[in-house]
Amino acid sequence: MGMSVGGNQGRGSRRGRRGGRRQLVSEINVTPFVDVMLVLLIIFMVAAPLLTVGVPIDLPETRAEAMNSETQPITISVNAEGQVYLQETEIAIDEVVPKLEAIATTGYNERIYVRGDTAAAYGTVMKVMARISAAGYRNLGLVTLQEQDS
Repeated sequence: MGMSVGGNQGRGSRRGRRGGRRQLVSEINVTPFVDVMLVLLIIFMVAAPLLTVGVPIDLPETRAEAMNSETQPITISVNAEGQVYLQETEIAIDEVVPKLEAIATTGYNERIYVRGDTAAAYGTVMKVMARISAAGYRNLGLVTLQEQDS
């Protein structure tokens, strides 16, 4: 008689639980998302400086095709000794911009090609390009020789 009072003791009766079902959790677990974002952040922080490493190249020779142009562009050349030429006339670096303004027929939209000798100092070529760019000319290009297959 004393044993039937408790009923199903310890056998997993459903009557003792509230509602009889588990409650659904409506929260989003963002921990995996944060972990993935931190890993990607570390990867990009390590890889970004590696993308700016310079590659040694020989600028005067390329495989680029020759450009066809309807109008004759203005050509500025820098030889191995650092002398600057506008078309075939030697000029000083300080005279580059005034001479360009005098002969440019389309204003600041004029196409200007800079030719630098292989032995020319890189700084001299960049000084010429910087002065042209600072004057407002934006259609500026470097001329190279076509690479020879050997």
